[in-house]
Amino acid sequence: MSPKGRDILKSMVGAVEPTRPEVPSVQQPHRPSGAVKAMNLSLGRLGEEAAAAKALRESLASGDKVLEIDPAAIEMSFIRDRIPVDKDAEFERLKQSIQESGQQVPILVRPDPARAGHYQAAYGHRRLRAAAEIGVPVKAVVRKLTDEELILAQGQENGPRVDLSFIERALFARRMDEHGFSRDMIAKALATDKPETSRLLQVAQTIDPEIILAIGPAPKVGRPRWLAFAEKFRETGGQKKAQAAIRAAGFVTLETNSRFDVIWKAVEEKSAPQRAEQTLRTQGGAPLALVARSGKTFRITVKSAAFSEFLAQRLIGLAAEFEEENEGNEAIRPVVS
Repeated sequence: MSPKGRDILKSMVGAVEPTRPEVPSVQQPHRPSGAVKAMNLSLGRLGEEAAAAKALRESLASGDKVLEIDPAAIEMSFIRDRIPVDKDAEFERLKQSIQESGQQVPILVRPDPARAGHYQAAYGHRRLRAAAEIGVPVKAVVRKLTDEELILAQGQENGPRVDLSFIERALFARRMDEHGFSRDMIAKALATDKPETSRLLQVAQTIDPEIILAIGPAPKVGRPRWLAFAEKFRETGGQKKAQAAIRAAGFVTLETNSRFDVIWKAVEEKSAPQRAEQTLRTQGGAPLALVARSGKTFRITVKSAAFSEFLAQRLIGLAAEFEEENEGNEAIRPVVS
């Protein structure tokens, strides 16, 4: 873009293009690691600036106007796609960048269908939140969008730019499904195929959303482990084990990937079989035997020698009586040797 073109663009959107740093040559030998890191950072910033300029040019070319809007007048999308975290280093870096260089890429909003003068964000929620915390207006493109158009714009913009984790995508799919969107629309919004959409929904519809939110985005946990976790969670007692792990001391202080590991171990642990005990007594209260049942094990511990002899004499008769009552059922036919 020519210098004159950049001046026109600045005047229309109120953005000040930062001076681009010179990129050191990668051919220089024996470059210290700090310099290499600085070079990579500069390249990354150049890429971001190029993307910002492209987004602004496309908006202006399509006739969109970039407005400055009070963040308080903009609501988040009616379907959230990100799981909030307590300590978000990326968000802090974004906020610092906006404070130092201004907002380079506008967000996309639509007029609020129910409230005049208010808007709903399609994408750019992190930029919106950063502007609100800094206390400055947010640059936004305003378009009239249907619910379907908003969701498509939200998914297609966030997919390549934000790198949502598997469980964030899964929860986003579930929320769209609960809102009544078709599987085709969900697949389009997530830029994926139907089998992958089914896997996302399988996980998010199996695991309690409360537990997903407690774990967080867990970016290092991919599809295979979440699918395996869903299978474990489906087993008897899985939800109770997960909830107990969440309530354990120190859980909230863990980072999101470690939280998943803790709950995974809790769900994976086998429950101890429930043990039921009963003492048989005479009418006078004297103990005869202790009967204990644990899983498939049934144990009688006799406390009286006389009762022991009594049982021994009657066991063969009891076995025969049992066989008679269950005649024809080979699976449970007793064998006395």
